[in-house]
Amino acid sequence: MPTNPNDAVTKPRRGRRPGTSETRQAILTAAQARFAQDGYTAATIRKIAADANVDAALVMQFFGSKEELFATIMSISPAAMSRITVAFEGPEEGIGERLTRAYLELWEGPPAESDPLLGILRSAITNELAATQLREFILARLLEGIGDRLEADPQIALRAGLASTMLIGVIVGRRIIQVQLLVDEDRETIIHLVAPGIQRILAPDPATP
Repeated sequence: MPTNPNDAVTKPRRGRRPGTSETRQAILTAAQARFAQDGYTAATIRKIAADANVDAALVMQFFGSKEELFATIMSISPAAMSRITVAFEGPEEGIGERLTRAYLELWEGPPAESDPLLGILRSAITNELAATQLREFILARLLEGIGDRLEADPQIALRAGLASTMLIGVIVGRRIIQVQLLVDEDRETIIHLVAPGIQRILAPDPATP
């Protein structure tokens, strides 16, 4: 009998799967959804195996440990990575809206893009690997996005970091903590309210004291 009642799972159905690649992909798909839903600590190998309809031993056979499985499934697609960088392109006018929209569309978009990021976000509080991945993702996107602006404005990196931190906070409120007022509001309204603040941080009006 399992010592942790939350770790108990329904016994998976037996039977030969079509092949190794299909089995591995089924595990990855199940893990992606489970990490996004539960975070690293609560997402157990038993739960993932049950979701994938395989034995827990088979998950370990493919990936060795939960940490290795997490590292594999949390690889962020190039398409997802480019969204933030592209938001920095173009004139400074409107950068607040572009970046706000990019963040919300990325973390609230198709599961193939959003689930890995949500998994990292949920897990970053308790798992150093997830925290490192999230830091590196944000930092790399910021440095790539600000590009040559860094020489002209030494504070742009700090301002971009502040803007990203604020936007991550919005994502946490809507998707992780699920503050009902934020969850119930449509995305365009959130963008309309948040973007002006992000604009003032990233491209402050020199005439404004």
